[in-house]
Amino acid sequence: MSSLQTISRHCKRLNLSTVSRILPEALSLAEAQDWSLENLLAYLLEEEVNQRRVRRIERYLRQARLPLGKTLDAFNLEGLPLRLRRQIPDLARGEFIKQGDNILIFGQPGTGKTHLAAALAHEWIQRDYQVLFTPTFRLVETLLRAKRDHELEHQLKRLDCFAVVILDDIGYVQQSRNEMEVLFTFLAERYERRSVVITSNLVFSQWDQIFKDPLTTAAAIDRVVHHSRIIEFGADIVSVRVQQAAQRQSLDAEAAEQSQG
Repeated sequence: MSSLQTISRHCKRLNLSTVSRILPEALSLAEAQDWSLENLLAYLLEEEVNQRRVRRIERYLRQARLPLGKTLDAFNLEGLPLRLRRQIPDLARGEFIKQGDNILIFGQPGTGKTHLAAALAHEWIQRDYQVLFTPTFRLVETLLRAKRDHELEHQLKRLDCFAVVILDDIGYVQQSRNEMEVLFTFLAERYERRSVVITSNLVFSQWDQIFKDPLTTAAAIDRVVHHSRIIEFGADIVSVRVQQAAQRQSLDAEAAEQSQG
């Protein structure tokens, strides 16, 4: 067995898959450019680190379960008021995640709450944060099953690996008492430790529709509002779906006029 084969075998055993793969090419490059041993080693390790990051980001994107196509590039930032546009770059950097702060996104249906939350999640993942995107009702179902099977604590620990959990459309969940309890437990468990992003078409004064009990409602609001950033899509923001419908209607009218002409 040659020295190159021996090195490659040891690299595989040490899980240095990239070094093992590029070693022959790197040696040829080092010889052609007269690299020092230090430069060669630095090159190999840098490539290993870069490829591990690429694979890690790919894994984070799969785990996140983000809706397709919901990125910042696809988001119509120009349709937002200046007060909102100014917040986006700071939120995209994700510095708030280190403090376990939350983001609350309020607005009427179709105004872009879900798209913005998912788009920010893409940015956070690129910055090495693990994110989970889930409709609120689905998370509640998962927690209820875990509670029934006496595995709620284990499930909460599993969710704790995500630096950010995005609860989409919390306002559409009409909670029974059991559902309300597991959702509140989840929010309380992450309080001041891990970030939660919540999208909702219900303002806080309407959250009694979710948690039913006034004391639990107040406690839930207290936990998510403390250390939070609030984004409000006001009445001045037209529903994206309404805009798309109007555009289709306009195009259909133009096509009809052309066909008649």
